Amino acid sequence: MDGQHEPAGRAPQWRRHGHPWWNPRGDEERRPRWPWPSTVLVTAFVLFGSTFAAHAQEGERAGLDPFARVLLLVAGTALLWRQRHPVPVVFGTTAAALVYLGAGYPYGPVFAAVAVACFSAVVAGHRRAAWAAMGTLWAGQALLAHWLYRWLPPSGDPAASWGQELVVATWVVAVVALSELARARREQWARERAERAQAARRRADEERLRIARELHDVLAHSISVINVQAGVGLALLDSDPEQARTALTTIKDQSKEALGEVRQVLGTLRAPGDAPRAPAPGLDRLPELVEQASSAGLTVQVEGKPPRLSPGTDLAAFRIVQEALTNVVRHSGSRHARLRLDRNGNTLRLRVDDDGPATGAEAGGGGNGLAGMRERAAALGGTIEAGPRPDGGFRVLAALPIDVRHPDVKQVGRTTEVEQE
Repeated sequence: MDGQHEPAGRAPQWRRHGHPWWNPRGDEERRPRWPWPSTVLVTAFVLFGSTFAAHAQEGERAGLDPFARVLLLVAGTALLWRQRHPVPVVFGTTAAALVYLGAGYPYGPVFAAVAVACFSAVVAGHRRAAWAAMGTLWAGQALLAHWLYRWLPPSGDPAASWGQELVVATWVVAVVALSELARARREQWARERAERAQAARRRADEERLRIARELHDVLAHSISVINVQAGVGLALLDSDPEQARTALTTIKDQSKEALGEVRQVLGTLRAPGDAPRAPAPGLDRLPELVEQASSAGLTVQVEGKPPRLSPGTDLAAFRIVQEALTNVVRHSGSRHARLRLDRNGNTLRLRVDDDGPATGAEAGGGGNGLAGMRERAAALGGTIEAGPRPDGGFRVLAALPIDVRHPDVKQVGRTTEVEQE
């Protein structure tokens, strides 16, 4: 309703920003969430842990006063911004910890807030900032414990032992190492997710191209035959009704077959996991293909017999021959074509020739048909050569591997394309 009252030339608001039901969590997914539970837990641990540490170090360090508790509260609550602003947070918690230690307050879990901030900064990718903050913490603590302690509370506090500094340094290194390990694991998971998403997109693209090729090959061949027979029927409708009836019968049979194959292809979209209800066509249907070409006015001379082929090669060979004959019907003035099948080792060679001349702006099939043949051959590791013959006419030459043991592995074959002029 609101979109109907938008000014002219201005898109409705729901189109620009998305309707609530379209992406209800879009803003939350784009920005990091506030880590309330972990922040409350760490802050409570710092406050209560420092209270127990104060009782344990009574007489050695200064007692906790309101200023100390404010410093502990600041160090804990600053973690609430650690995902949005990790660098200021890691330096802020480090500064709070150094002021806390410089005031002579007891050692305790104040370092936990610094560790969590360092961890978040490293995982977020701000490694140098986290290292600098931890180095500052260790250097500042060493300075306070060995040189500045004479002028800082509590009075009479002796210098810390170097063994204690070794413990602090070990603690700092351990925090940085764990943070780096977590960062590496997170980047690995991100790469794996990206690779899985890319593989899924690649599989979807391959399936889309496969379906596009199937639909093109089925429809281009069938519609070409239907177009020729429709022209014959119209031309002979008055002078030779019986021949016109034959042409209409061919149109009916061809359209029925095309609908069946299209229905089979579309069925894979509705239920991609189900097995096809009808077997994929192969060179065993070559006589049927020759008969269909004959009904379209094209005489096809076949030389050689196809060997036993793997299913992928059998389907690709059938579609390549089908598309080549369709191009002869559509783009050549010749009504005669020759199909030759040869086996050379583990390679099937298909050759389709016509004597021309070429007719039409797209003679030779330089559009989607030739691109589909090229993709089919390349997917199997084969080759396609298509172009005009020196003595006139047009030739399509395909070389396909006979036995494809791993049809899911895509190899790129060499392709030569010379468009007929």
